[in-house]
Amino acid sequence: MNELSEPKPEPAPEAAPSDRWTLIRDVAVLQAKLIVDGLRDLVLVPLSLVAGIVSLASGERGVPGTQFYRLLAIGKQSERWINLFGALKNAPPDLEQPMPFPDADMDDIVGKIEAFVVDEEKRGGMTAQARARFEKAMDAMQRKR
Repeated sequence: MNELSEPKPEPAPEAAPSDRWTLIRDVAVLQAKLIVDGLRDLVLVPLSLVAGIVSLASGERGVPGTQFYRLLAIGKQSERWINLFGALKNAPPDLEQPMPFPDADMDDIVGKIEAFVVDEEKRGGMTAQARARFEKAMDAMQRKR
């Protein structure tokens, strides 16, 4: 080879095979986690309703039972165990982070709606009558128990 000849162009860098396989694995694992998460949610919908009703019916002196909140604790543990977005640990370090969600979450939105309903009730609107009927029905259900 002549020293004056032009150097060969370097081939384009390919993704390391381990990077490709990590991505393929992460995609497959996410799909499995989404299925498990969806099944958990499917089970939690009726269970949470039943637990809520049982909590209301099993309470004493106007204090509901704890069944519903025990179910929530189990749900929270399962959420951590599933770790739906755990594959982010494999993201490239220079990955541009998307715009963050606002600081408010669903609980904040529900809180605002609840505050509106409570204010409406205090003013003696329809919600006051509805609440009185609901309280009467709950008291009757607890007495039957």
